[in-house]
Amino acid sequence: MSSVNDLFTKREPEAPLADRLRPRTLEEFVGQDHLLGPGKPLRLAFEAGKPHSMILWGPPGVGKTTLARLMARAFDAEFIAISAVLSGVKDIRDAVSRAELTLQQSGRRTIIFVDEVHRFNKAQQDAFLPHVERGLLTFIGATTENPSFEVISALLSRAAVYVLQPLTVEELGRLFDRARDAALNGLQFSSEARELLVAVADGDARRLYNMLEQIGIAAEEAGRGEIDETFAREALAQRLRRFDKGGDQFYDQISALHKSVRGSAPDATLYWLTRMLDGGADPLYVGRRLVRMAVEDIGLADPRALRVALDACETYERLGSPEGELALAEAALYMAIAPKSNAAYVAFGAARELVRNDASRPVPEHLRNAPTSLMKALGYGRDYRYAHDEQDAYAAGENYFPEGMKRPDFYHPTDRGLEARIREHLDRLRQLDVEARKKKRK
Repeated sequence: MSSVNDLFTKREPEAPLADRLRPRTLEEFVGQDHLLGPGKPLRLAFEAGKPHSMILWGPPGVGKTTLARLMARAFDAEFIAISAVLSGVKDIRDAVSRAELTLQQSGRRTIIFVDEVHRFNKAQQDAFLPHVERGLLTFIGATTENPSFEVISALLSRAAVYVLQPLTVEELGRLFDRARDAALNGLQFSSEARELLVAVADGDARRLYNMLEQIGIAAEEAGRGEIDETFAREALAQRLRRFDKGGDQFYDQISALHKSVRGSAPDATLYWLTRMLDGGADPLYVGRRLVRMAVEDIGLADPRALRVALDACETYERLGSPEGELALAEAALYMAIAPKSNAAYVAFGAARELVRNDASRPVPEHLRNAPTSLMKALGYGRDYRYAHDEQDAYAAGENYFPEGMKRPDFYHPTDRGLEARIREHLDRLRQLDVEARKKKRK
């Protein structure tokens, strides 16, 4: 039975799973082998026991904060963490005072870790410089943004820049197994559910842990001991409320209008358009649906259809009813008689599906922009072929996808309207690619 005192006892909330499973030693750290493998720069820094100022640049959830904490522990340094989102110059001054006191009392150095350092303005970043220069502070900044643009040159010149990479599927799988065994009370996952969660995590360990925590709560509420793909998807689904703007009859009529246009039936198109306008439908709502038809059902078979639909909406906005409704009727007729292609619509859907389920693959170095010396030193833009300098302004055989990625085949132009010419053009370019790759292999 709880006592009265228990009611006033402050209870600390349980730390998130990502914090509870944060590595305590370098051996527990997963990922970034290009920096922490044998002979690599950060591994050498750990082994030498000599901290140095640095910028850790990488996407969320790849270990920037954890690395900074591990360094403080390995170097027996005081660790002060501040967030550039919540902190200002006063917080920097307080951190400097703490570092001075630590040095005087114990002789220990201080590592100051600044999360999202790109959020600090120039004056705030300047405040670190004198203390970094005299060795009072070892500065570690973490950023998801390009430090060439977001960190002042004076601070950048005093810090090594290390680029962290998204975690691989194999690395996320190791973290998944660790979390399942250590913190999910024996909860079992099907191989499909495990693959789904690792894919959705998209290289981000924190996101993976947050999803596992969410599923663990859902499983406990449902009394489940095993998680399959269906349950995992349902537990993670973002449910959006939908509102009925006009009832079934309204949507039945807009469906009939859309299908009449798609079916190239001009008279039926005019009938359903008129039914809707006569029934009090917002003419601009109808106009927006015509815009959708132009991009979804006509596409590149007749790219002018989109402009016709947009012009009809603008005309209605200027003239109002009833005069402006004629512009909508003309646009609807144009949509109905135009050549049809949903190739762009299908291609975009396939691309979205691939990106949704695939990892965030890095942009190949030869395609990256390199406006700064740091970026050039990292290899950005090297070996890029400028298409305008090539024969027919086409760099035959060039790769524009991430390295190691199987080339998708999203867009299949039809033989209708302008797409017939587009298909011929793409076929010729693909043949040039084939010939260029043959020459390269010889």
